[in-house]
This record gives sequence, C-alpha cells and structure tokens, in this order.
Amino acid sequence: MTLVYVVAGESSGDVLGARLVARLREARPDLRFAGIGGERLAEAGIESLFPMRELALMGLLEVLPNIRALARRLDETVADIAARRPAVLVTIDSPGFALRVAARVRPLGIPVVHYVAPQVWAWRQGRVKRMAGRIDRILALLPFEAPFFERAGIPVTFVGHPVLESGADAGDAARFRRRHGIAEGERVVLVMPGSRRTEVGRLLPIFGETLRLVAGRHPGLRPVVPLAGPVEEAVRDAAAGWTPAPILVRDLADKHDAFAAAEAGLIKSGTSSLEVAMAGVPMVVGYKLNPVTGWLIRRMAKVKYASIVNLLADAPVIPELLIEDCRPPLLAEALGRLLAGEGVAEQREGFARVMSLLSPPSGGSPSEAAARAVLATVRA
Repeated sequence: MTLVYVVAGESSGDVLGARLVARLREARPDLRFAGIGGERLAEAGIESLFPMRELALMGLLEVLPNIRALARRLDETVADIAARRPAVLVTIDSPGFALRVAARVRPLGIPVVHYVAPQVWAWRQGRVKRMAGRIDRILALLPFEAPFFERAGIPVTFVGHPVLESGADAGDAARFRRRHGIAEGERVVLVMPGSRRTEVGRLLPIFGETLRLVAGRHPGLRPVVPLAGPVEEAVRDAAAGWTPAPILVRDLADKHDAFAAAEAGLIKSGTSSLEVAMAGVPMVVGYKLNPVTGWLIRRMAKVKYASIVNLLADAPVIPELLIEDCRPPLLAEALGRLLAGEGVAEQREGFARVMSLLSPPSGGSPSEAAARAVLATVRA
C-alpha cells in the first residue's frame, strides 16, 4: 500500500490536512497515512508522531527559547520519514518547521508537496530561492501566489482557498441565541485571537480590555470566542476575568452559528479574517508582536496590508490596527463604529469581491483540487 506522510504544525493546517486526507481516500482507497497533526487529523486516522501543539510557535523571540526542543522534534520527524519511506511527503503551512523537514529528507528522493504557499511574497522574499531546491510543488491558496513562485522555478498549483468549503457562511443565528440564552437586544461580538500560544497570550488581554471599553458605550455586549485545540486552555485562562464575560464555543457548528449571530468581529489578521468575511461579519483586524519582531517585519514588509481580505481586494476593506497601533482605545473606537453601523455595507461589498477570486480554476472544491495535485506527484 502507498504511504502518504502528512506534517501539519498548527490548527488551520490540521483542518486542511484532514480534508485533504478524506479526498485522497475517496480517490485512492489503497492509500495509507502517517505523520504529525492535531485533533482533526487524528479523527482522520493519523496518530501523530508527537503533539502538534509543540510546533505552534511564531516569532523570533518565541521560537528561540524552544529551539532545542524543536530541533529534537525535527530529528524525530526526519528519522520517522526515512524509516517509513513514503511515496510523497505533504507539509502543510508552518514553513519554519516544514521546510526544514523538506530540506533534510531531500536526499532520500521523496517527492515533497508543500500545501499553503509561505508568505515570503510579503516579506523576506529572498527565501524563495532556498525553497526551490527543497520542494517539488506548492499548492497555493491565493491566485496571485502562483506567478511569484513560478518565477523562482517552483511548480505551483492554485487549488483555491479552503474557506470556501468551511461552512463559515452556513450558521444559524437564532439557534445560537437560543442555545446560549442571549436575550433580545443583546449584541454578539466575535473575538478570534489566533491558534498559536504566543498570539493568544499577546492579543487576548488587549482584546479583553477593548471589549470592556466598547461595552461601556454599547450595553448588552456578548463576546464569543471560538476555541482552537492547541490553545484552548490558554484562551480559557486569559478570558476568565473578562467583563462582559465571554461565551466560549468549541463545537464547529456552534462556531458557525456564532458567525451568523455576530454583529461585528475583533479578529487576528490572517486566515481567520477570510473565514469571518465569508460569513459576512464586519470586523476590525488587530495584531501584536514583540517589539523586536515587529520592528523587523516593518522593515522587511513588501505588502501594503496584513489581512488577506485587504490584500486580495488591494484596498483597505477592513481597518487594520497592527503592532504599536494594536491598543484597546484604538480598537474600541473602530469596533464601536461598526456597532453603530458605519462602514458595514462597504465591508460586505468588499467581502463579496474577494470571495469571487478564491475558487480553484480546475473546478470542484479546494480540497479536491489539492488531492488531484498530490496524486499527480505520487504517480510521477
């Protein structure tokens, strides 16, 4: 039987990997799977080599204290791949770890497909040259990524964005309000602080204070925070003292119902902004880094926007308050404007334009397009 080895390093990659495995099984029931993942890949039948949460780190100063542990996990991963000799290695997002794995297994002659193009087009563009010798194909989620990587000699397949099959736009607002006892007149605000421990630790105190400020001007606020597996405990701890108290949701259907019920969102920049945009929830994007990492990114950034929605629209559809601007008073002012109805229609018009760009040109769903690309690499 043919073995596919999958490496995912964070929650979003775990979801992508699970969908990919399901589509691969449909196309090739003879396939076997192994690798590293979280809860979703475990449900898909992959027993993780070690806990995925150990890889969910971001930022230079966050990674450095864990460098020895990460190096050990890198060695373990490479040794496991060498022992199993899969027909293809699929690394998903988490480029810091994934591309090191790819470089180490390259001498073994195992084809490597990297799912989710690293955002080197945004900063550190010189890294794309090093990638060319490590991977055989990139599966890109965004339409403008293919030309960038192809210029460096890396084959790319634009497979479409998985947000299109997330169900983010299929929630039931009335069901959510009934389930959580939300009274008529109370206003749901969605809060999404990310899926990495460092992001949660830095953003949730800021978001919590922002909500306290907004609640003083907009009574009846009910914050809702979806829980992501690797950071669930950190979110619960950080949000425990919030005023107003948050509703914490773990179930995916409940999360999508929360999207439908939300009047506005306070969202970490990144993929989550696309998910919220698909649900039509007007939002403010915030992101905080430690000062050193923030300074480096400011100097090296090659793009005008941080959120994918704004990048695809090539316009400031969503207000972005980043790094030194990610402060409760500024966030509260922007969120308050949305709750007052200012700019809501314009955001939703921008969301519709962005969503129209994300379907795979080959047809079908993004996960089906990704599975076709992986299987083509296996056959090659």
